[in-house]
Amino acid sequence: MVSKVLVAYGTTNGSTAQIAEAIADILRKEGLTVEAMPARSVTNLESFDAVVVGGGLYAGRWHKDARRFVRRHARELSRRPLWLFSSGPLDASASERDIPPVPGVGRTMIRLDAREHVTFGGRLEEGAKGFIARKIVSSGKGGDFRDFRQIEAWSARIGSELVKEPPSS
Repeated sequence: MVSKVLVAYGTTNGSTAQIAEAIADILRKEGLTVEAMPARSVTNLESFDAVVVGGGLYAGRWHKDARRFVRRHARELSRRPLWLFSSGPLDASASERDIPPVPGVGRTMIRLDAREHVTFGGRLEEGAKGFIARKIVSSGKGGDFRDFRQIEAWSARIGSELVKEPPSS
């Protein structure tokens, strides 16, 4: 059985962090020991047997902290069970259909042999950081499009898979 899981994330306005915490909570309910941490604060992966990495999507790219994390820890990530998620569409599309990873995340999946990627809806609300984000909100196109039932179901599948397999070496 896997003993410890890292959920690392890159976020600007906190939405992806909340998704990461929800994933961590479900994995804990599956009996796993889990740490959810900002990707930029992770220094090594030695104590983790599996990893979930997520990033908010901005202009078709994963959050810079998530991109840097997977580059910096590529060797270690390729030796562990790995799942990736993105958050971002500011509409219901992520709940209605499977949205493929953006090109950079797709390449990361292949390079690191990630088991799966999913795109969840995003959230952008009043007080968002960044000029473009504020413009989106002021134009009425913001909101919270995260589907926590979808997030919980995906996390539970990961948890079930992890409790069945031996730790990585």
